[in-house]
Amino acid sequence: MRHGKKIAKLGRNPSHRKAMMANMVTSLLSEEKITTTHTRAKELRRSAEHMITFAKRGDLHARRQVLRFVADKQVVAKLFDELGPRYKGRNGGYTRIVKLGPRRGDGTFMSIIELVDRPGAAGGSGEEETAANEGTAEE
Repeated sequence: MRHGKKIAKLGRNPSHRKAMMANMVTSLLSEEKITTTHTRAKELRRSAEHMITFAKRGDLHARRQVLRFVADKQVVAKLFDELGPRYKGRNGGYTRIVKLGPRRGDGTFMSIIELVDRPGAAGGSGEEETAANEGTAEE
């Protein structure tokens, strides 16, 4: 029976799947936005949000736990110095998945996974959009 086994296998053996997720988390944390298949994005969200939660704690043990998964020390430094403090007041929901549609070659549904509230993003924070909408409504 599959009780409690919610992980997507993604057509890979466990060691390959773990290495792929570690690489994808590293890419997401360094670039803050990546394009991948929808199934991979949903699985990646679990690992990435877990890493950001460790960064919010910010202690040495949390850093060592992240280093078990993310091998790039520059990405870990960015995670603890920038991303952890950025999401200090947020209780989860650090990532957003946007569906793109089917890939041309094989029809697999593609998605963009990105960190919310990233600087320079088109959407920005909700407060800025609300203020902009209120200004246009008054005119």
